[in-house]
Amino acid sequence: MSAPTRTPGASVFAELEPLLPRVSKPVQYVGGELNASLKEWDSTVVRWALMYPDAYEVGLPNQGVMILYELLNEQPDVLCERTYAVWPDLEKLMREAGVPQFTVDGHRPVVDFDVLGVSFATELGYTNLLAALDLAGIPLHAVDRDERHPIVLAGGHAAFNPEPIADFLDAAVLGDGEEAVLEATEIIRTHKAEGSPGGRDELLLRLAESGGVYVPKFYAVDYLPDGRIQRVVPTDPRVPFRVFKRTTMDLDAWPYPKTPLVPLAETVHERASVEIFRGCTRGCRFCQAGMITRPVRERSIEGIGAIVQKSLEATGYDEVGLLSLSSADHSEIAEITKGLADRYEGTGTGLSLPSTRVDAFNVDLANEISRNGRRSGLTFAPEGGSERIRKVINKMVSEEDLIRTVTTAYANGWRQVKLYFMCGLPTETDEDVLQIGRMAREVIKSGRVASGHKDIRATISIGGFVPKPHTPFQWAAQCHPDVVDDRLRKLRAEVGSDRKFARAIGMRYHDGKPSLIEGLLSRGDRRVGRVIETVWRNGGRFDGWSEHFSYERWVAAAAAELEPLGVSLDWYTTRERERTEVLPWDHLDSGLDKEWLWADWQDALNSEEQDDCRWTPCFDCGVCPSMGTDIEVGPTGRSLIPIAPVSTGSPITNTALADG
Repeated sequence: MSAPTRTPGASVFAELEPLLPRVSKPVQYVGGELNASLKEWDSTVVRWALMYPDAYEVGLPNQGVMILYELLNEQPDVLCERTYAVWPDLEKLMREAGVPQFTVDGHRPVVDFDVLGVSFATELGYTNLLAALDLAGIPLHAVDRDERHPIVLAGGHAAFNPEPIADFLDAAVLGDGEEAVLEATEIIRTHKAEGSPGGRDELLLRLAESGGVYVPKFYAVDYLPDGRIQRVVPTDPRVPFRVFKRTTMDLDAWPYPKTPLVPLAETVHERASVEIFRGCTRGCRFCQAGMITRPVRERSIEGIGAIVQKSLEATGYDEVGLLSLSSADHSEIAEITKGLADRYEGTGTGLSLPSTRVDAFNVDLANEISRNGRRSGLTFAPEGGSERIRKVINKMVSEEDLIRTVTTAYANGWRQVKLYFMCGLPTETDEDVLQIGRMAREVIKSGRVASGHKDIRATISIGGFVPKPHTPFQWAAQCHPDVVDDRLRKLRAEVGSDRKFARAIGMRYHDGKPSLIEGLLSRGDRRVGRVIETVWRNGGRFDGWSEHFSYERWVAAAAAELEPLGVSLDWYTTRERERTEVLPWDHLDSGLDKEWLWADWQDALNSEEQDDCRWTPCFDCGVCPSMGTDIEVGPTGRSLIPIAPVSTGSPITNTALADG
């Protein structure tokens, strides 16, 4: 059905509304959430549509999108609205009725906006991007777009290697978005004010020459006869050879979100959240987030307290999440948690630390977190089962540390502990994985003695390892799913082998197949784009959801699209890279020195550990000098000032300490 002629920026809700009674969870498409923003279209100059390429229930709580949404809408002449991936039931109806991809705020067609900004937390959202572009009436391939179409701009962690979706993107921003989106907005505003000279290409060139925006069309990729990349070079003299990540240094100067969105439909997180610091220098070799967000930048205790207060007043939430990659590593975490627990005592407002470590846990901290809320389970992430493999991945936690920490928790009244591990790590053997089961038994055994109870439990949760760009493991061969699945079967037998402990140990895991596809998308180059497009055309959607993911669909598409080019799914995943190989993301600068990453990869193979540079001399990873940044940590010695607490109603139902 052909779409009717519409006035730019006009709502399509009248066409959408009759479809909603025919789909699941229609409330997720209606908008109007508390603290949402809706501006007059004609009163603004630059218009952004921000997309989290997953369902509303996952996308709405995303902190990055929420921050940029609020920040952009604070600008008087800027309009920003949100859009999410629609479920297949609504997609089918929208296609039949000619309803385009829309924003949930004003139900405006996404094609009418100046920019479609897409935040990728995981590569498995790529097919959802293609579905949204097609629904919006935006040509899939950037080369086919003109002045009628928005700039499609990617951000988020996956944007540090956007090459697999380079054909579908106009641009990408690496790193922190606060200053980047304001600068991009100013470039677009100026270009419009001048009458849009040179059209779309001139606008993209202006974005590219700013140094902080990557525009794939201005970079040519040459390949060697064996399939490896020979070089990536700019095709225009105005474009830099390397694109650098953006780093927001003074977090107190960016106190967002001030008025968080409150969802209408159920979402994965329903709480007021404050990011207490960015970055991590623990040096876990598998962790892309820790590597690409360096250096550590702490928010002050006063800054944290102010955001918490404003968020509670603006939302009525009764839980506060203190977010970071490893929240218990904040230099004043004890003062922060005590100050907040004191401030909100008696209000039913609970705290949660979604991320802490075995070696950062203590009972005083856990008690402060649970003081005003229900005491729930604790989660720790040893990541590897054996001491040897933990040295390989630089997770410097001994089995004795883990047993002592967990035993202390059991002795102080906790009854449930979750332990997170990975399977398929570099140099891993069956024995490394089987050690997970033995460790879990020792946890239960020691916990029963310490607590005097037999009703304690431990759950081991296991994910498949995926080598990521900008980490020491970017050269590593990925473990094949058959090997991962075989080790998990052996581990399950090991867990059940001792009946005295088997019923006290739960086991949750995913098979290795989605991880292999994530590995293809994570370390792929531009040739992988045709695989993504074929999967999408064959019905691929919501690949991060097990009920929608089809391994067979991906394998078939990879065989059809890659093998004629002399490469394959295995070539991108289970092949170890050589030191001199040009990697698809080498022209995208995270600040990390490639030689340092290689040296750390060799240290991993030799089971040598690396210290945390927050507390030791610099070990020259390259970030601070190349980015013009430095570690910003306390302690400040200050404390939270007591205030009249916010009454938020009933106590929370879920507070937790979790290890990232």
